[in-house]
Amino acid sequence: MLRVLFTSLAANRALRAVAERSSIGRRFSSRFVAGIQPDDVLRAAQLVNQSGLSVSIDDLGENVASTEEARLSAQLYHQLLDEIAIRRLDANISLKLTHMGLDIEEKLAHELVASLVAKAAKITPPSFVRVDMEGSAYTGRTLALVHALHHQPGNQGHVGAVIQSYLRRSEGDVAQLLSDGIRIRLCKGAYNEPAEIAFQQKSEVDANYVKLMKLLLKTGTYHGLATHDENIIREIKTFALQENIRPDAFEFQMLYGVRRDLQQSLVCEGWRMRVYIPFGAAWYPYLMRRLAERPANVLFIAKNLLRR
Repeated sequence: MLRVLFTSLAANRALRAVAERSSIGRRFSSRFVAGIQPDDVLRAAQLVNQSGLSVSIDDLGENVASTEEARLSAQLYHQLLDEIAIRRLDANISLKLTHMGLDIEEKLAHELVASLVAKAAKITPPSFVRVDMEGSAYTGRTLALVHALHHQPGNQGHVGAVIQSYLRRSEGDVAQLLSDGIRIRLCKGAYNEPAEIAFQQKSEVDANYVKLMKLLLKTGTYHGLATHDENIIREIKTFALQENIRPDAFEFQMLYGVRRDLQQSLVCEGWRMRVYIPFGAAWYPYLMRRLAERPANVLFIAKNLLRR
């Protein structure tokens, strides 16, 4: 029932207009989304950098309906990479393939992302493109595209993938990515997937996350561990210390506005931390779709609205 409710709310234009004008909407936006314009997110990135944390910038949007929309989305990311270089930000970019036109034509998405990866590799200092993972219908195509991009001359170390620990296929996907030396962002996953392809119990998802985490940290490649789960964070730190893995050999990753206290404490302890900062006008439908996919996120967001 909640999934149906949030799906309908995502398409409600009148409610979206009210939410984006309301004080509650503005409060949510300032907490979890760094405004609407590129300058908003660039200012937020600079402030986060000043606190000793790295940044990944995400222009909210997905499933574009035309080639023009896809090219405009890519153009905005080119502008962001230019500004990252000009402002000397410790930042990279994060994007979804359906935002780059994957639903329209795979060749188009490959062309647009390849151009961004090439640019990220050439700017000073060099940057990085994280290709986000979407629902399971896109998993195979997303990983195939990342492998193809990584093999293009000059791209090694400048493009990476995301692995979701709740998918049963993830251990095999990790093995293939590691064989190519591709950087991985490990997360739990938030889409609503059937039992035949995804673990349904939190304990199973957590156990697979820890298992995959240990595989990643032993490789020597610089990976990102995305979690707000304090129990898992303790396991990561314990494993790294036991295996003599340096604190600068990987990074923790968290969302903008979520557990800022924990982010700062990890940095103070000497660990690396990257904050994912989203921006853009699509924050309201984006949030509603995330809640539709996983209604348990309602409680998560409500709790974090009350935290520092």
